[in-house]
Amino acid sequence: MMYLRQRKGLKPIELSEDFPAQEENGKLENKLPTGCTSRKFWKILSFTIGAATALCIGLLTSVYLATLHENDLWFSNIKEVEREISFRTECGLYYSYYKQMLQAPTLTQGFRGLIYDNKTESLRTINLLQRMNIYQEVFLSILYRVLPIQKYLEPVYFYIYTLFGLQAIYVTALYVTSWLLSGTWLSGLLAALWYVTNRIDTTRVEFTIPLRENWALPFFAIQIAAITYFLRPNLQALSERLTLLVVFISTFLFSLTWQFNQFMMLMQALVLFTLDSLDMLPAVKVTWLYGIQIAGLLLVCVLQFFNSMILGSLLISFNLSVLIARKFQKNLKTGTFLTRIRKLLLHLLMVFCLTLFLNHVIKKILNLKSDEHIFKFLKAKFGFGATRDFDANLYLCEEAFGLLPFSTFSRLSATLLLYAYIFVLSITVIAASVVAFHKLSDSGSQEPEGKTGRYSIDLKPDTAYNLIHTVLFGFLALSTMRMKYLWTSHMCVFASFGLCSSDIWGWLLKSVRLHNPKGICIMRYSVPALTLLYLCCKFWPGVMDELSELREFYDPDTVELMTWINSNTPRKAVFAGSMQLLAGVKLCTGRTLTNHPHYEDNGLRERTKAVYQIYAKRSPEDVHALLRSFGADYVILENSICYERRHQRGCRLRDLLDVDNGHVMDGPGENDPDLKAADYPRFCEEIKRNPPPYAAHFTRVFQNKTFHVYKLSTNK
Repeated sequence: MMYLRQRKGLKPIELSEDFPAQEENGKLENKLPTGCTSRKFWKILSFTIGAATALCIGLLTSVYLATLHENDLWFSNIKEVEREISFRTECGLYYSYYKQMLQAPTLTQGFRGLIYDNKTESLRTINLLQRMNIYQEVFLSILYRVLPIQKYLEPVYFYIYTLFGLQAIYVTALYVTSWLLSGTWLSGLLAALWYVTNRIDTTRVEFTIPLRENWALPFFAIQIAAITYFLRPNLQALSERLTLLVVFISTFLFSLTWQFNQFMMLMQALVLFTLDSLDMLPAVKVTWLYGIQIAGLLLVCVLQFFNSMILGSLLISFNLSVLIARKFQKNLKTGTFLTRIRKLLLHLLMVFCLTLFLNHVIKKILNLKSDEHIFKFLKAKFGFGATRDFDANLYLCEEAFGLLPFSTFSRLSATLLLYAYIFVLSITVIAASVVAFHKLSDSGSQEPEGKTGRYSIDLKPDTAYNLIHTVLFGFLALSTMRMKYLWTSHMCVFASFGLCSSDIWGWLLKSVRLHNPKGICIMRYSVPALTLLYLCCKFWPGVMDELSELREFYDPDTVELMTWINSNTPRKAVFAGSMQLLAGVKLCTGRTLTNHPHYEDNGLRERTKAVYQIYAKRSPEDVHALLRSFGADYVILENSICYERRHQRGCRLRDLLDVDNGHVMDGPGENDPDLKAADYPRFCEEIKRNPPPYAAHFTRVFQNKTFHVYKLSTNK
């Protein structure tokens, strides 16, 4: 197991880095001279200060996260094998391809090794560029080869510094989005500071560096900022075209770097669909955004050698269905209130049915089963029947795929983010409801985008988009904890925008009959300024303590295992074991694997379940035959899985295997009536006693407190 322990004989080092000063943006924007020249000068000065602050806060966040990573692991001082082991689970698998490209004699051979890979899955040759989203590793390896930095920067540092650099872009994009929505860069500063003070819930980059989402989310944030600007009314043609180009590039890069891109963009398409149906966004702009999503995915599909999972995605089926349904319902946005409601319901039904039909047809044509485990998981998660499916239960039993824990809300409340978010969300939801009702009731009149005439409420299209975006991604985060990072970062943007928005304060003050321009100005600058002051006073000491706390990587058992494999096994040896451990085996030793953590392939899921019979109640003959069918020479057993206590009964890996095999589970508790007692003891326990049936097929060649390695006999 891997641990973090206090460093011995080291004194904390005091850091003298300060947060950026909090300038009073209000004085620059509101005490403007009457002359046009002076007004323009102050506007340019304010913009310059805001842009400089955005760059500074982005860079400081990047340095802060990189420092935490160094302090937690003492990364600069540990051995190379320890650095690689610190890239846990699938992180190690992805990094191994960067390492593989750098070790290849030429770039051509490196590419060929990825396209015709026979070491990631034994007895198979797979195209890694088609199966996985690893173009970022390919790009970085090419850059490292080309740039004259080999003498000054180790490959691993080039890799991790790139990821921490993307965090600077991420925070800057959040800053810009909030600034665009509110009209003041003070909002962006507050969003960035909330992102940092809620770091536990907004990012996990410092301990899962190569994770796909850490590559993808910065581009997603850029895309949201670009869409926010694109939805502004009365944009000049050139500005509109350039913004669409940014939206397309960021959508493409987001899709290229994360295998779950299609599900996130489906949520985004639902946002557009909702607002378009309620006539709260310009239909032409929505059509452009639908088209960009499809074009971005199709381009990624081409680069991934026509990955069938992309072609069979719900996003493509949904977007095509919406565009087709529009052709059949051209008068959707006309008629009385009740007529509009009936048309909307019919439109919704038509799009839903057409989406399912198109998706079913595409999957039948492509014989696509790669994503069926996700739909089995969703079906079981939302209560549409219990399941014994091993893959679905593997997800259901992981905390990351469970409901968002209540402790998250207490942490968000401590920084005032949750309170500000609920305050802003409540007001904008009420305003959006009024606007939507007016649009449906008075569809015949032509008004500017977002205007509601007699109701005196102006919900701008960019505000409406970000409102529905935060609501839908909020529901996603509440249902699946792993997706909270998509929501919490946008919470920072949305809450800070609301506290600095003249519209929000105008609606609120008007409701209590205190509306006046000076009052709005005071509220939109004083409240965020006081919030910034509170955050700095409360969290500055904690940040300094974090930066002064020094720990080090400590996982001697895994280091010993990897060292033994490198020294005592053939280079072409095939290893079987848990997905998480085997990713590290490939990175640290370069040995061939039977299975790995990239779970988006039906054949691999079946193979993984077969390999996991080492933790089930199966005969040694059965286990040996299964492992040898995948070409395994060695099998690694982990005590942490065999004697697992982290999960409750029914969610331990051995329990999932027992139920899938029709066997009763271990320990006190209920079992389904159709489950039966197994004919054999648990393999991972019995093999350690080394009785004759086991000794005939398996020979122990290595062991320590955590791992047991057995060599398989080649006798048939």
